[in-house]
Amino acid sequence: MLIEMMKSKIHRVTVTEANLNYIGSITIDRALLKASNILEGERVYIVDNNNGERFDTYVIGGEEGSGIICLNGAAARKVQPGDIIIIIAYAQMTPEEAKDFKPSIIFPDTTTNKIN
Repeated sequence: MLIEMMKSKIHRVTVTEANLNYIGSITIDRALLKASNILEGERVYIVDNNNGERFDTYVIGGEEGSGIICLNGAAARKVQPGDIIIIIAYAQMTPEEAKDFKPSIIFPDTTTNKIN
């Protein structure tokens, strides 16, 4: 049996852009991706602290060090620039693997979206 466990979390970043005229996804600063162990193309779940929206999409890497957090396509309708969101990735593993697994969790500065 496999269970889903939190693999990675970017806790409380600020949405910098919402681009409706795009195919879809979330663009995330590559520095944040590296620090949180999230891969480009990986499925992530978005939780908007301002309006309670919860949805999933996939990741596109943004310019490293830019602080970009941009929701693209239909997801752009679920957020507003300035909203605080949490980005979570999950992984399937056996209960035995899960017992010793340690997720990658980062807490960027919500003003700059950069790691302190």
